Amino acid sequence: MNTLTFDTHEFVKKLKDVGFSEEQAEVITNLQKTTSSNTLEQARHDYDLDNLATKRDLRELELKIELVRSELKRDIAETKAELIRWVVGVGVLQTVLITALVLKLAGTH
Repeated sequence: MNTLTFDTHEFVKKLKDVGFSEEQAEVITNLQKTTSSNTLEQARHDYDLDNLATKRDLRELELKIELVRSELKRDIAETKAELIRWVVGVGVLQTVLITALVLKLAGTH
């Protein structure tokens, strides 16, 4: 999570430009800095900001999902080809066995 930048020098300068003393400007600047920091910390706590996904996180996740999807498609294609080989092999084996049984039975009469 990025940190908020607060230009204290510029803030003090602007306060002094409108009539605040150096000490007043520094006290107000420190209070403003503390308040901003506390507000940000409270928002982090309330909204769990440290665990929010960024657009970059989502893009990385999409790329990972696409990679997994491609791997799954490849694995499915390989499994399908292997299954077809087994089915054809078993079909040929059945045909040979049935033919052998028919020939054996035909030869016994």
